[in-house]
Amino acid sequence: MGHLHDDVIRTVSDQDVRFIRLWFSDIVGTLKSIAISPADLEIAFTEGIGIDGSTIEGLTRSYESDMILRPDPATFELLAWRGETNATGRMMCDVLTPDGEPAASDPRRVLKDALARVEEKGLEFYAHPEIEFYLFQHPYQQGEPLRPIDGAGYFDHVHRGQGQDFRRSAIQHLEAMNIQVEYSHHENGPGQNEIDLRYADALTTADNIVTLRTVVKEVALSMGQVASFMPKPMIDQPGSGMHTHLSLFQGGKNAFHEPGAEYGLSRTGRQFIAGLLRHAPEYVAVTNQWVNSYKRLWGAQEAPSYICWGHNNRSALVRVPFHKPTKTTSSRVEYRGLDSSANPYLAFAVLLAAGMAGVEGGYELPEGAEDAVWELTERERRAMGIEPLPTDLFRALEVFESSELMADTLGEQVFEFFLRDKQQEWQRYREQVTDHELRSTFSRV
Repeated sequence: MGHLHDDVIRTVSDQDVRFIRLWFSDIVGTLKSIAISPADLEIAFTEGIGIDGSTIEGLTRSYESDMILRPDPATFELLAWRGETNATGRMMCDVLTPDGEPAASDPRRVLKDALARVEEKGLEFYAHPEIEFYLFQHPYQQGEPLRPIDGAGYFDHVHRGQGQDFRRSAIQHLEAMNIQVEYSHHENGPGQNEIDLRYADALTTADNIVTLRTVVKEVALSMGQVASFMPKPMIDQPGSGMHTHLSLFQGGKNAFHEPGAEYGLSRTGRQFIAGLLRHAPEYVAVTNQWVNSYKRLWGAQEAPSYICWGHNNRSALVRVPFHKPTKTTSSRVEYRGLDSSANPYLAFAVLLAAGMAGVEGGYELPEGAEDAVWELTERERRAMGIEPLPTDLFRALEVFESSELMADTLGEQVFEFFLRDKQQEWQRYREQVTDHELRSTFSRV
């Protein structure tokens, strides 16, 4: 075994860890977990732990039910909310087939493969997410209105507010797990909060997002609250997005930076943005994977609905943030379309693939849009060459299904299962008779 394996085994012994949770994710990004005892750690590292994958969303075909979890020792951390006595540790896992090969259906493997392709070109991919979510007083119950924990707004300081206590506790738990938080604050909606994670490589960031969502839900429950990362839980309030800053580094230097260029943005950076824009209709089914996602995207309130980029334009799908001229490492692009509830492994893989298609294909970046794109007329948008994003999941899946880039990036198994799973979600949604329909139509016909 390697020294990292030995370090984990030593830590488990020294810290009196009684359980180790092996974490992995299904195709839509839902966290899955099994617990093992310290006595099984050595076997987990050398042989892996067998599971039945047949009931996990997208993990196996029905005739390939046996799978193996192999923990990544570099991800070992203690779960802060489980306490220090009889402690519980966790590790992220890679999913393998019974013969020890990486499972094509493992979302973490999809991102690892995407990163390996750019690493062959000497590039590293970094991400910095701004994760929004709501805190409610009670779980959703049919027929009952959702009740946020407060009525505050953007950056509001709520004296003795539950949200403030919540953020402090959540951040302490995250930092105890070596997940560095850059900012946190109250967001626009009542009970809506944001926690921004510090820059890290994309795989670490995806692991951290999965962990943050778990920490947020655990801390909320411990305080008698309920957290939700649903894209648009309330009709008249903003949705929850995950604006994510992306950058490529080569040889320790920021490949998006060029001194003296407009916005300090290099040709590589401009081509990367062009790739994000051109392929947006193809990957939006992954970055915005729920029926409800399109109610966020098309609900105004700062969510991007149109495929354009800008510098000081918060209605754009891609923004080039201001950076200090002396700070060359901070040149980056901000992708504003992501939902907080996206599968971060698949989302980062498709965003990287789209951006790299722009770099490798030498795409030209169109003119930026500095107007609020929502306020333009359809004619004005057409004249500027600004196309809309798909308006619902059905249209997004139509474009996704015909995309070679998505099939290549996700691999056949993930691509086919994701498509089938989401088509079924749309079908179930289409069959519903909603309260809105009953209110607006029942008495009129």
